[in-house]
Amino acid sequence: MNNSAKIIKQTQCWISKFIIQHNICPFAKRAFDENDTNNDTGNIHYEVVLSDKLENQLQELIYSCEQLDREVDIETSLLILPHGLSDFDDYLDFLALANDLMHQQSYEGVYQLASFHPDYCFEDVEADDASHYTNRSPYPMLHLIREESLEKALANYPNPENIPSRNIEYTREMGKESLQLLIQTCKK
Repeated sequence: MNNSAKIIKQTQCWISKFIIQHNICPFAKRAFDENDTNNDTGNIHYEVVLSDKLENQLQELIYSCEQLDREVDIETSLLILPHGLSDFDDYLDFLALANDLMHQQSYEGVYQLASFHPDYCFEDVEADDASHYTNRSPYPMLHLIREESLEKALANYPNPENIPSRNIEYTREMGKESLQLLIQTCKK
C-alpha cells in the first residue's frame, strides 16, 4: 500500500470509528456508506497532498473545488495535508489563506470549508479539554462541503444548532484518553 492509500485508509477509519459511530456529524453516514472506496467514485473524494509547500497546498484546494464543479456526484471532498502543517498555528494561518482564496475565486457560498487538525484547539478553552476532539483528526485536513447540500440536510434535521453543544458534551463524557486512543488506533 502506498503512502497516500495508507493515509486515506487511516482517515476513513477516523470517519467510521469516530465521526459516524459517535454521531459527531449526523450527515456523514449517508455519504460514507454510499462511497465506493475501491475506485473513489462515490460521494466522498479523498485527496492527499504530499507537498509541504503552501502554494501547492492552496492550488490543490482550488483543484478540489474545480473537481466538485465538474463532478456533481461527489458530495464532499477531504483534502488531507500530512506534510508542512503539523504546527496548529501554521495550520490556522493556512486556513485563513484558504478562506481568502475561496472568496477570491468566487467559491464562498458555493463550498464551505470545515477544518480538522491533530492538535485542534478552540480559542478560550483549556488546552486539555476533550471538546477539542470534535475537530481533531489523524492529519491536518480541509473538508469541502457543498453549501446547497448542507442547507438541504440542515433543513431536514431537527435543531441542527444543537449539534456543536451536543458534541462538546459528548466528547467530554468520552474523555481525552479514549479519544486519543481512538485516533492512535486509526493511525496504525
